[in-house]
Amino acid sequence: MVLRPPCRDVELIAPIPERERVELIDALRGFALLGVLFVNLHSLSLFGLLPKAEREALPTAGVDHWLGWFSDTFVSGTSITLFSLLFGMGFAMQMQRGDSGIGTRIYVRRLLLLLLIGLLHAALWWGDILRYYAALGLLLIPLSRLSSKWLATLGALTVIVLPLWLQTFLPGLLPKQIISSESAALSLSAFSGNDWGAVFDANLARDLRMRIAVWVLPTYVLGRLMIGAALGRSGVLQQAAQHHHLWQRSFVVMSLLSVAILLALAFRPAADAWIALPWLDGQNGRWLTSLLRNAAPLCLGLAYLGGFVLLYLAPASRRFLRWLAPVGRMALTNYLSQTLLSIAIFYGIGLGIGPRFGMLGILFATLLIFAAQAVWSVRWLERHQQGPMEALWRRLTYGRRSSVVDRTSSA
Repeated sequence: MVLRPPCRDVELIAPIPERERVELIDALRGFALLGVLFVNLHSLSLFGLLPKAEREALPTAGVDHWLGWFSDTFVSGTSITLFSLLFGMGFAMQMQRGDSGIGTRIYVRRLLLLLLIGLLHAALWWGDILRYYAALGLLLIPLSRLSSKWLATLGALTVIVLPLWLQTFLPGLLPKQIISSESAALSLSAFSGNDWGAVFDANLARDLRMRIAVWVLPTYVLGRLMIGAALGRSGVLQQAAQHHHLWQRSFVVMSLLSVAILLALAFRPAADAWIALPWLDGQNGRWLTSLLRNAAPLCLGLAYLGGFVLLYLAPASRRFLRWLAPVGRMALTNYLSQTLLSIAIFYGIGLGIGPRFGMLGILFATLLIFAAQAVWSVRWLERHQQGPMEALWRRLTYGRRSSVVDRTSSA
């Protein structure tokens, strides 16, 4: 009979201990969550469901135009990028903690529970992203056999090239959809009312429609998960100070590449363009434009990642950025509570504020909700080791708590 170390299995299946937590990663997750809130409020405030004429009739229309452009260009795709990279990074960190099948089984259990949480969340709001993380996270298990270099390369191709290839045949295989303006009008009417049943029915209809309309989202998320897993395996974020020059180079390269791509997209041939790049015209130009559109949020998100790391490594700015870490430690709780708070504020079943204050109101609500979550996260973590949803998720994942688990915090 072969004797095994007494606590080996427990160490493999226990959550990441507090001493192994990386505050930089928690702060990054909090930063990403701020962007996610701002983007999600575009829908949760019902502003995104308003017809164009009604948006332009709002008193904040002038400011809304520029805030919408800023959100679409610099926040929307980058928030998904950062959040997905960090999820993939967490996968790599978990799988590196042991080489037996126990870690894999626990990881699968975690994802199945996350899928359940995501489905319950989607019953309230159609924009849930947790379902994608759970389902696509399972694909990281066989893909983890690849080297970090190949994993990152394949991830980039999945984000940039795969959607273009799928575009040639996949849309024709999908079910026919209700006209977008009709769907938005039906959703706006239901969400603005105070009938819970109508809200749930409209949310389900909206969810089914958007899963078809945004069929490309799984490729975006999967590619970012793969790149994040490659970064997590390399350890460049866990030991960021030791890789300071790498992060400097990454920030400079990705920033320059992002600027070049955004300028090219800004000067693509269009009816209202005052400068146009002729090589972006024609069929080949349209293909190149699609590739640039797919690459832009990924490159900009990686530039944000590098810039945040460099700021965090500087003592002066770290003192300010550290307040994001408690929010990031409770990312699941805060992500879900953002939906509940937004529905309570904007939907008819809540305060019924709706989209009347436009993008300017969305910006104000973002700052107000996030500030409240930042204060609450600090207060909660002073008395508990992890957020309430994180604790539930961990408890269901690991079963009966061992002495090792009792001394740990959420990852």
